[in-house]
Amino acid sequence: MKASPADQNELLRLQTADTRLAQLNHIAKNLPQTAQLAALQPEVDALRARWIARTGELEDSRAELKRVESDVELVETRMTRDSSRLQQTSSTKDVQALEGELASLTKRRDDLEEIELTVMERVEAYEKSLAEVEAEQAELNARVHELEAARGEELAKLDAQRTALARDRATIVGAIPADLVELYEKQRGRYGIGAALLVRGVSLGSNVKLNESDLSVIRRAAPDEVVLCPDSGAILIRNEESGL
Repeated sequence: MKASPADQNELLRLQTADTRLAQLNHIAKNLPQTAQLAALQPEVDALRARWIARTGELEDSRAELKRVESDVELVETRMTRDSSRLQQTSSTKDVQALEGELASLTKRRDDLEEIELTVMERVEAYEKSLAEVEAEQAELNARVHELEAARGEELAKLDAQRTALARDRATIVGAIPADLVELYEKQRGRYGIGAALLVRGVSLGSNVKLNESDLSVIRRAAPDEVVLCPDSGAILIRNEESGL
């Protein structure tokens, strides 16, 4: 392939832009906030599990308390009814039966009220435990939000740089012959680098000094001949620094 030395030299600007874009992409994927958020995730998950457990325990205890309160209310209703009937009856047999039932109901109510007190204490304990977990969650969430905000700011800065760099890259590409850009992209996609400067016999694509046989071939190539680095596969750019 033929291309003017000036067009070939523009490939170095293109490679510089692509290298910087790759660096920015790497930085974006490896921000310290991302690692810190990942490190916090197990703690977030553990607190979430504790919150679910405490919420379940509290809901179960509250449901149990409602059942006991309902049972107390039912017993008291029956006691009120029997007390009313007791006041209205003159039958000794009915009086004895009602008094016996009232005694039984009174004991049942006392037992239920004792259970009710126990369950209420359990509800209070679970409410306190849940509040502690929620306080921990609030503190952890604040840390997570702070890290997310910081990461968002860094990503915004990186995005701005990448946008500007992509615009500059498009300008550079627009000034280079399409077939040369196509070869550059092919080599870059295959080997990771599309163009590299040859400096005093060393290819900056591989950072290795080329052997004399390869250098001899390159010396014989016309200035407008596109040559490839035998080690890195990149298009070799030759200028006064190349030492040919």
